[in-house]
Amino acid sequence: MGECIPLCIVNVLLTTPLWVVNTRLKLQGAKFRNEDIIPTNYKGIADAFHQIIRDEGILALWNGTFPSLLLVFNPAIQFMFYEGLKRKILKRQLQLSSLDAFVIGAIAKAVATTLTYPMQTVQSILRFGHHRLNPENKRLGSLKNVLYLLRQRIKRFGLVGLYKGLEAKLLQTVLTAALMFLVYEKLTAATFTVMGLRRSLKN
Repeated sequence: MGECIPLCIVNVLLTTPLWVVNTRLKLQGAKFRNEDIIPTNYKGIADAFHQIIRDEGILALWNGTFPSLLLVFNPAIQFMFYEGLKRKILKRQLQLSSLDAFVIGAIAKAVATTLTYPMQTVQSILRFGHHRLNPENKRLGSLKNVLYLLRQRIKRFGLVGLYKGLEAKLLQTVLTAALMFLVYEKLTAATFTVMGLRRSLKN
């Protein structure tokens, strides 16, 4: 896991411009009730890159990088809770059942997603880039405005504002993670079984 984090950081830095463009294209044409949000008008991917660089500067392509870097720790939190719950179960029984792996995988992902979801909310706002909340009516940057955005959402919507859309996110990620951990445990068990058979054959 320690080796994975630097790779994830490099991945974030390389792919954030694509995510920024992707977010803006997905939200293009959407109707917003909030007057602080400025609609976008892009003809395609190339035009989106061109307009962002021309109007906001090349660094705007990395809007949301700071929260994205913090979200690198989401898998670390997930595995920490998974391994903790797994150890507790293995103290009571010899091995993990399929249902055990599925349930604790789901719980671990739900905890990790809930803890990091406010950062995902801020990440989306920063990637969109055309959201204005400060009194001077200036467009928000990335790093120095993360805490500002969190405070503003709490002020305008309460703590619930940090978790808007969490239910959909949990439905999207929890089932996937639960199935992933189930497959992981099955593959691990099968690998150790094969290795054990090979060792016995050699002996």
